[in-house]
Parts: sequence; structure tokens; C-alpha cells
Amino acid sequence: MPKINVYLPDDLAEAVKESGVPVSAVCQRALEHAVRRVIAIREAVLGDLDGEPTGAVAHFTPRTRTVLRLAAERARDTGAPRMRTEHLLRALLDENTNLALHVLRAMEIDPAQVRRDLDLSIPADARPEPDNDPRRYDPNAANALELTVTEATSLGHNYVGCEHLLLGLVTEPDGVAGQVLRGLGAEPKLVRRAVVAALAGYVHLRAQSGPPAASSDVEQALTSALRQELGPLNDRIARLEEHLGLAAQE
Repeated sequence: MPKINVYLPDDLAEAVKESGVPVSAVCQRALEHAVRRVIAIREAVLGDLDGEPTGAVAHFTPRTRTVLRLAAERARDTGAPRMRTEHLLRALLDENTNLALHVLRAMEIDPAQVRRDLDLSIPADARPEPDNDPRRYDPNAANALELTVTEATSLGHNYVGCEHLLLGLVTEPDGVAGQVLRGLGAEPKLVRRAVVAALAGYVHLRAQSGPPAASSDVEQALTSALRQELGPLNDRIARLEEHLGLAAQE
């Protein structure tokens, strides 16, 4: 049976040894689950987003499904053989009403600058594949979507929103989208904290809102609330990580 090496931080490796956790069995189950989810996402096509969502995209919000449709359209229009992470990020910007954009602005990352950097970073399309289909995802995009679902789950959410997609793109290591975002300062840990603060600010704003306001007013209020939340939240999380000894593991 083939072997796959798994590398762990020293303290976790020591804890595993002391606890006697059956590493091979746990890793095998985890990998089987991850492979099934990645394959389901990779095989999802644009048709899965039409009508009542099912399968891999059943818990995606309407905005997130819109982003996936826009990404497929962009991949098709540019002649790409597969949807890539840069198509997903561009579609996230094009949708223009999602929480992910508020998160970027609150982190003082201008979406317009993201567009410009994307334009400079998009590679030439690889040679055509026999089964070209711009409605399907390339390995990096499929990995980003798997990470998107993982981020939503780890935050305890029963839906997958654009803010989770932003986290998935930032966390995915090899795609153009993550490279562009991290180059502008959107490191995964900071984005995760900003998303948590954004959701808290959004709930607070909804609780205090009266009659519907203009979208520009809502955006300004939400971004302001997010910036007010983000500083104290970062401080609290940093103190908690220090207390738990997690800071040295970053």
C-alpha cells in the first residue's frame, strides 16, 4: 500500500503520540472525505447552479452562485479551457454587492487595485485540453472552492457566502487570485478576522436599521462598523492566541 508522509508541528506530533490517536485511520478517513468533496466540486458545472441548487452547491447563497455563473461566463469569453481562481476573483468583484468587498475595503484594499493587479497577473491560457469546458474548474479553483466550504464549516455557518469564497481564494496557495490578494496584504489570518468582524458589524447594522437606506449609505455604514469592530477583535484574538500558545505556530 502506498505511503503518504504527513508533517505536523512539533507540539501536535507530541500530543498525537501521547494520546495514541490512530494516525493512519484518521488521515485515511479525512482524505477520503476531502477527495469526495473536491471531486464533487470539480465535476460541478454551470447547469448545477440553475434552478434549485443541489449537490456540491446546495448551501451556496444566491450571490455566491451568481459569482460562479459570472466566473464561468468570463472563462468562456476569454477562451480559457477551465475556470481558474482569477475568474472567480474577477466575478467576485463584478458582482459588486457582496460582503467580501466590504471586507476588502475595511482592510484598506481597494477592489479597483485588485482588478488592476489581476490584469497584470493573468497568465496566457495553457494549450487546449481534449475536454475543454469553461464551466468546470481547474485544480486550483477546485481547491479554492473546497477551502471555501471548509472555511464556512469552521466558522459554524450552514451556508457558503462570498465572504467564505474570499477566504478560500486567499488560502489557496497556487492560484493567481490568492497571489494577488496576498500581495495586497490580504493574509489568510487577517482576512478571517475581518470576515468575523464584518458579520458582527452586519448583524449590528441590521438590528439598528430603520427604513431601507440607499445602497451607498448602507455600504458606508457597514464599512465604518467593520473598521470599528476589526481593531478590538484583532486585539482579542491575538491575546487569545498568545494565551493558547498559537502565535508561534503561524
